[in-house]
Amino acid sequence: MDLILWRHADAEIASEGEDDLSRELTVKGEKQAVRMAAWLDRHLPEGARILVSPARRTEQTAKALNRKYKLRDELVPDSNADEVLALIKWDLEKGPQGKGPVLLVGHQPYLGEIAARLLGMQEHSCAIRKGAVWWLRSRVREEYSEILLLSVTNPDFI
Repeated sequence: MDLILWRHADAEIASEGEDDLSRELTVKGEKQAVRMAAWLDRHLPEGARILVSPARRTEQTAKALNRKYKLRDELVPDSNADEVLALIKWDLEKGPQGKGPVLLVGHQPYLGEIAARLLGMQEHSCAIRKGAVWWLRSRVREEYSEILLLSVTNPDFI
C-alpha cells in the first residue's frame, strides 16, 4: 500500500473570530497546489483513493489535482494520528489492512506524526511543509514488513 501525505498549500491567516475551516489559499498557495497537483498527476495511479479534510484550504488544494475525492471529517485540523490511521485502516503492528494507494490531503501536526510513526522517528520530529508531499510505501520483504520513503517533494522545487 502506498500512503501519500499532502499538506494543504499556503493559506490565509485566520482573522479574529473567523472559523479555521473557512480559511482559503493565498495566491502563493494556489500556485503551490497547481505545481504539486501536476507532479502528483504524473505519478499517482488512477485508482488511488483521495481523502480530503473538509477545511476550505485543503479542498482547494485537492481540487487542483482535478480528480474525484471524498471529504472526511476525520481529517479536520484538530484530528490526531490515531484517528487518521484508523480511517485508512493502518495498524501500526500489522501494517495496512487495505490495498491500493491512498492520498490524504490534510494538516500538520497529524500528517507529520503519521510519517514519523511509520518511519520509526520520534513523533514530533517530523514537520511537513505547506504544499509538500511525502510518499510512503509499505511492503513485505523476507516476511518482514517495512516502510519505504519513496519521495519528499516540495512545490517550491518543481
